Amino acid sequence: MSDGRLVEHTGGEPDEVEALLAETFREEWSRVVATLIRVTGDWDLAQECAQDAFTQATARWRTDGVPRTPGAWLVTVARHRAVDLLRRRGLEAAKLRESLHLREVTVVDDASATISGTGWETLPDDQLRLIFTCCHPALALESRVALTLRTVAGLSTAEIARACLVSEATMAKRLVRAKAKIRDAGIPYRVPPADQLGPRTSGVLAVLYLLFNEGYAASGGDQWMRPPLCTEAIRLTRLLARLLPTDPEVAGLLALMLLHDARRAARVDSAGRLVTLADQDRTRWHRPQIDEGVATLEAALEHRSAGPYQLQALIAAHHATAPTAEQTDWSAIAGLYRQLLRVMPSPVVELNHAVAVAMSDGPAAGLTLVERLEADGRLVGYPPLAAVRADLLHRLGRHAEAADAYRTAIELAPTAAERDYLSGRRAELTG
Repeated sequence: MSDGRLVEHTGGEPDEVEALLAETFREEWSRVVATLIRVTGDWDLAQECAQDAFTQATARWRTDGVPRTPGAWLVTVARHRAVDLLRRRGLEAAKLRESLHLREVTVVDDASATISGTGWETLPDDQLRLIFTCCHPALALESRVALTLRTVAGLSTAEIARACLVSEATMAKRLVRAKAKIRDAGIPYRVPPADQLGPRTSGVLAVLYLLFNEGYAASGGDQWMRPPLCTEAIRLTRLLARLLPTDPEVAGLLALMLLHDARRAARVDSAGRLVTLADQDRTRWHRPQIDEGVATLEAALEHRSAGPYQLQALIAAHHATAPTAEQTDWSAIAGLYRQLLRVMPSPVVELNHAVAVAMSDGPAAGLTLVERLEADGRLVGYPPLAAVRADLLHRLGRHAEAADAYRTAIELAPTAAERDYLSGRRAELTG
């Protein structure tokens, strides 16, 4: 199944191979799926063959060695598997040759992509085409987001369900319906023409936003952060910004990502333990990225009144430019959250507003807002709500209640790093 032009094996210890397999899945899943969707037009087949290729890699790389170009190896294996399955299904030879022409794999990165004139449809990035296809207006917004997180980010149905605050069964049905809609409606696999970009952009931004968030704070597993997802979200948002250079919300989202990602190195300590914003070593923040984020945001704010992503970027800029945690302007941040609530009402935004109020006006004021959120039931089972409540009770000296709240937060926490951090906080109270 190997192709000598693509596969040049290197050795590796078992642990190294396992680590590389995990890293390759994170980095290459969407590229493999996007390529197969482009050449087959069959979403289910593309994901099935991509999964099969990764399964083969798990077995073969341990014995044969790791390819020098793992992504190309995976595409080749997945493509051959797709050919085999299509033949087995009895498709006529002409259709097979048309739908699955075996041409060389071309790897295109952001630096080599060119956008000029009105040639939007030929944008050489399968993943961006895939996102725009997933975000077609014929699909409901929640289906657009879910389908792209599954197909582009390679998240499991359970992970997407947690990120979107719905049950796994509901999310599974949503994904099936979305793929059926694309197939039955004949939705094209392309970046839309320039005059259709506007209505499609909000869905794409929502997807990129959630893709980044999943990398910044994972919805499950042992890893608190999944940096390759952040990197990929930033790369695709940069590409979208080149496509829509005058859209202030695209620039706002890019600024938001850059400002948050700049803090990555300081968010865990040398042992991999979670470090909260207040305790982070700000000398480890990536200052050139912060400068770029601030400059991108300032340019975006020149266009018109701030939208949701620009407002969130403004909040992130307050944090990123404060010399110390104590010098953070929490009053201004609380005001920005109030503006954000007007343009993007959300219980999650309300929770963040409550945190800012607690920092500017005291924990009692913040706890009042948190208890209102608990009472209306919109965030039942949402891990950060329990964690915030526990922290505010802790700060108010209500230690018995805080210990109980921390126990609930630990039970709900989706990652090992968060559970360890919350357990440590609870131990401070219980001894």
